[in-house]
Amino acid sequence: MNRSVSMHPKLLSQMNERAVLRVLQAHGPSSRAEVTRLAGVTRPTISKAVSSLLKSGLLEEFDAPENSRGRPAKKLRLGGETSQIVGLVIDSPTCRLITSGLDGSMRSTTQREFETPDTYEELLSTIINEISNLSSNTHMRTLGVGVSLPGLFDYREGRSILSPNVPALNDHCLAKDLSSELNLECTVLQESDALCLAERHFGLATDLDDFAMLDTSTGIGLGVLIGGRLLKGSCGLAGEIGHLPMVPDGIKCGCGRSGCLETVASDTALTRLVSQRIGRNLDVNQVVKRVQTNELTVTTELDQVSRQLVFALVTTVNLFNPQTLFVHSRMFDLDESLLDRLIEQTAAMSLDPSFRHCQIRRARGSKLEGAIAGIIEHLTNSRVSTA
Repeated sequence: MNRSVSMHPKLLSQMNERAVLRVLQAHGPSSRAEVTRLAGVTRPTISKAVSSLLKSGLLEEFDAPENSRGRPAKKLRLGGETSQIVGLVIDSPTCRLITSGLDGSMRSTTQREFETPDTYEELLSTIINEISNLSSNTHMRTLGVGVSLPGLFDYREGRSILSPNVPALNDHCLAKDLSSELNLECTVLQESDALCLAERHFGLATDLDDFAMLDTSTGIGLGVLIGGRLLKGSCGLAGEIGHLPMVPDGIKCGCGRSGCLETVASDTALTRLVSQRIGRNLDVNQVVKRVQTNELTVTTELDQVSRQLVFALVTTVNLFNPQTLFVHSRMFDLDESLLDRLIEQTAAMSLDPSFRHCQIRRARGSKLEGAIAGIIEHLTNSRVSTA
């Protein structure tokens, strides 16, 4: 009982700090008076919350342009001039990272890319070095790291269970290890969930609380947002549509089984087919570049893969009845009419009532944006007073 009472003021402080952050996220730079009015709490309460957030680096105070009386007005904004957050995408064959302000404004000059190491130890060491270099080169205080991670991820344990395309992650807790080594807040999102947050923060879903995200890039994954919350399942494995068995005795999947959906319906599947035909290994970026410069045609391979992709679209529409279904794929860069064809084929195969209430659109968000959105939400939602 006493412990509950003693925790009560701390909990209230956290709630007030979150309220301040959310006001600034929604309305942009504001004066203390404006924050007080929009948050609906007292001035002393806002003053205490703001003081704590300024010390933490999550907020900054600056002189706005002079008002009508000639006096510069003090305003508050989310950290960005003296502090930063880091977004990291683990993928195959490369990893990428970038810094951003707490308002999500990413700094392209800080973007880095490196080949994905073969071992977890090398991967962890490389990430630590890259983030440490970013922090020292910019002379900014780093507040946290958001990570987009491929494969099966157990949110309860914070552990990668199976990553077919980046097996070095298997059975490791990357967020825990990074937090320990860097002494920073770190959060990990399975990459389909990261794409959901990217679309909601930076893309076409800023006003949507219910939508699905089908990622068909390296593998195939499905993220679902229901009532503004990510659908994760009992331990975070919801949405693993890419490992549905599709082709008996098909190509061996990284999960150990054969003929999984992602072996026949992903960007990777397309590049494999193209590479086999021309007798040279290409990645998806090389395929897109050659098609766009008329050095290569991929009509046959694109038709083959897109027919399999329709199955994933129909399954998502029928199972989850989303308001909008976003598709994240480089295949759209190969043929501008592909989306229309996919929509037409999905309409013919889906339950009509479900399809009629669903828009299918190309995703605009990126995994880097999802990693940034993930750490922004983490720092906001788990705000702990450091005063």
